[in-house]
Amino acid sequence: MHVLFWIVVFVVFTIIYAIKSSYYVAAHNNLFYIVVYMAYFYAIAYWLIPIYLLKGRYVKLIVHFLMLVFVSALLCRVIDILVVLPYLIHHTKTVDWMYHEEYGYTFWHNLTIPLNFTYSLRMANEVVWFAVGIKLFKLWFERKQAALKAELKGLKAQIHPHFLFNTLNNLYALTLNNSPKAPGVVLGLSDMLRYMLYECNADKVSLNKEVLMLQHYIGLEKIRYEDRLDLNFTINGELDDKLIAPLMLLPLVENAFKHGTSEKVGAAWINISLEVAGKQLKFKISNSRPDAVEGEEDKYRGNIGLQNIKQRLELLYPTTHQLKIMDEEEAFLAVLELELEVAQLKPVEQPVTA
Repeated sequence: MHVLFWIVVFVVFTIIYAIKSSYYVAAHNNLFYIVVYMAYFYAIAYWLIPIYLLKGRYVKLIVHFLMLVFVSALLCRVIDILVVLPYLIHHTKTVDWMYHEEYGYTFWHNLTIPLNFTYSLRMANEVVWFAVGIKLFKLWFERKQAALKAELKGLKAQIHPHFLFNTLNNLYALTLNNSPKAPGVVLGLSDMLRYMLYECNADKVSLNKEVLMLQHYIGLEKIRYEDRLDLNFTINGELDDKLIAPLMLLPLVENAFKHGTSEKVGAAWINISLEVAGKQLKFKISNSRPDAVEGEEDKYRGNIGLQNIKQRLELLYPTTHQLKIMDEEEAFLAVLELELEVAQLKPVEQPVTA
């Protein structure tokens, strides 16, 4: 990319300056200028910016920058006098008298007066600061992406201990009663943790696997609540080629069990519906609410799971999602709609026949 950029700069400047001379003369002169421009740019991009700007050493940044500007302009002026000017004189048909407005030279019997340092200063900064602008934008974008990945990693890390804590509580309740279902819970938990620790490192995972993980989680919870829980989970649509951010649906399911089932004394119910139409996913989950306890009216809105999914949706699906939460007197309803990615199917290799 750097090589391509400087080639484009060289070609553009050659075309511009060839208007008042020739392509051969313009190309010859620009070969010398381009070296100064490159040295000027890389000194700013890989010396001043990382050593002084990013570390907040602004006084030294200004001092070194002014020195760099002066040296670059001086070098351009030296090239003017020692290379460009003699070359222009040699290729100029009218030698007795010529004032070259673009370069600021006065030709009079092959003598030059005076030196145009201001023009050299402007020339040294035309291209370089355009390149520096690109560099700063790229640096800003990379730092923003790094911050985004770090934030997502932190949010995903919140899910793991939160989920593990809830599930271990379930397992603890079974072991207290010496339930024969405890080994099954351990095996199911092992499968889920394997998925969360190894497969969820990717940016996107198969929607099929994500739904299978939800089914494992629901199965573990149903073992705990047995007949006290009435649960329905319906799936409609094509899931095979769809991709979704990992652990995006689990917080909503966790929330339904934690606040709708574990805190209800009598029978509880949870209804889950997942529909896929094209690239659109609609995930709807509702659950019965326990009797309100004084001082806990806002716990649905303030729990870790819902805060987590809201933050991750804003980061991963900023313009392609919609989350509706309805906190009614007898039920809690959450509806998530988002746009899925479609997996690129790899072509199947045909067997080679002799």
